[in-house]
Amino acid sequence: MKLSDREKYIIERYAEDEETMVLLFAQWCVNNEIDAHELYEKAYPHQPKNKTLEVALQRTVLKGESELIPKHLVVAVLQAFGNDDLAFEIEQIRTKDE
Repeated sequence: MKLSDREKYIIERYAEDEETMVLLFAQWCVNNEIDAHELYEKAYPHQPKNKTLEVALQRTVLKGESELIPKHLVVAVLQAFGNDDLAFEIEQIRTKDE
C-alpha cells in the first residue's frame, strides 16, 4: 500500500506531536523531581522500556531552567494522545503547583 503525500504529512505531524507530548511529560517529571521511568512503568507495567521517553529525558533542562508546567496541562495532553493510564497516575501525585 502506497501512502499519498498528504497521508505521509499527517503521519509525520502526529509523530512530531507525540514526541512533544513525551518531552512535556519528561520535563514535568524533572520539574517535580519524579522518576519518569518509574511513573511510566507504574502506568504501563507490561510495556518494554520506552525509547522515546529516554530521548526526551536527554532533551530536558534542569528544574530551575524550565518554565512551570501545570499538572492539568500534562494530564490533558496525555489524554489527547490516549495515555489515560499515565494521566491517571499523574493525577494521583500532589505537586507544589496545586
